[in-house]
Amino acid sequence: MKQIVKSEKLFFEILDTIDEGIHAVDANGNTIFYNRIAEMHDGMKREEVIHRHILQVFPSLTEETSTLLKVIETKKPIYQMPQTYVNVKGEKIETVNTTLPIMVDDELIGAVEIAKDYTTLKSLSEKLVDLQRKQLSTKATLEQTKFHFEDILTEDEILTQLKKKAKKVAKSDASVLVYGETGVGKELFVQSIHAESNREHSPFIAQNCAALPESLLESILFGTTKGSYTGAVDRPGLFELANGGTLFLDELQSMPLSLQAKLLRVIEDGHVRRIGANRSLKVDVRIVVAMNKDPFTAVGEGSLREDLFYRLNVFSFHIPPLRDRKKDIPLLCHYFIEKFNSKLNKEVQVLSEEVIKRLTEHQWPGNIRELKHVIEFAMTMVDDSVITIHHLPDYLRHTEKEKNKKPLSLRQELERYEIEMIQEALRIYEGNVQKAAKYLKIPRQTLQYKMKRYELSAKNLSE
Repeated sequence: MKQIVKSEKLFFEILDTIDEGIHAVDANGNTIFYNRIAEMHDGMKREEVIHRHILQVFPSLTEETSTLLKVIETKKPIYQMPQTYVNVKGEKIETVNTTLPIMVDDELIGAVEIAKDYTTLKSLSEKLVDLQRKQLSTKATLEQTKFHFEDILTEDEILTQLKKKAKKVAKSDASVLVYGETGVGKELFVQSIHAESNREHSPFIAQNCAALPESLLESILFGTTKGSYTGAVDRPGLFELANGGTLFLDELQSMPLSLQAKLLRVIEDGHVRRIGANRSLKVDVRIVVAMNKDPFTAVGEGSLREDLFYRLNVFSFHIPPLRDRKKDIPLLCHYFIEKFNSKLNKEVQVLSEEVIKRLTEHQWPGNIRELKHVIEFAMTMVDDSVITIHHLPDYLRHTEKEKNKKPLSLRQELERYEIEMIQEALRIYEGNVQKAAKYLKIPRQTLQYKMKRYELSAKNLSE
């Protein structure tokens, strides 16, 4: 009996550390569990909620609007339901909720709601959409894109041919798919296509599809109507804002499959419908998408719908990784040196032969973005006109250091390698812990634990 109580206590402790709000009620609607994050969302203390009926605690809810009571009544789960409400502190909270019935031996004993707080993320996304709308409505003479094909520096034959092909494709209104590893310059390529197209003076709007819940991404893309869900307002989506221009969807394989089906319908018939609306709008938008993995692999893995892939794959471009474009490394280094000379008020002229050799031998998992960070680091460290091996980041001059080091134990070697992997991932993704964790194929919480253990700072590593 003592062991059962101990296990139950451990279970509730675990639930209390999860970074989602968890609210569970029994079959009568009385709260039986309410974790720390739920307290933060609602601005209430646990003792104010536990053992009380949900309608007593939240008087603004009714039997019709409470998802927990609805699930108790229907015994059916409700997935990814957006909710906007003002808590007792007067703070506006935006969550995406999944509510599930709790069944034991086919008997309903309660319901549990898991709420993910997207207040900050949604606020930033909506501000970005509003800013884009204001810029378009004032018809400000702002460049819609920063980059043109002339900005793609290369001496590589394959990439040179891709640029020539893309210039021709740019004049078409057909969909375009661009894929390649992280940091190869896919958005630069996409912006160049828009700048070369007949839509160059029309909107160019970009949206990353990763790290957003389906309901939030759907509302950003298609817009919302007042009353479509709790707290929703009339707001145009990116399809409407991009009308006449180009909509760039990055990391498409991260978009939920059900939302990919809705995207396919828009591409097929050219009509969008705001969430909650009873009529659709005709839009003229060119769709350009990018992926950081081979689309055939994504289709095989089930992260990309096959019908959407073939509809988008009218023209496709694979941007080769930097390790396959060795000729471009000195060219790009010279470009970044000139850029940081101006920014840092320095007069660096050349790289030493040893540095050129080391940079050429490196595999560049972060591609051009990683090379840019390496040169910026070296430019910060150097005091004269020549960048030497000693000015490079530790992980690039490690081989030289190893010659003078005593042999390490297996545990020390593993820790050293783990630190280097984490540092490199954080550099590649500019300090974004979630993306770095995905790159390393470990949970975000695990990466955060290891960063704390090794005293690694995402901010410092991204600079």
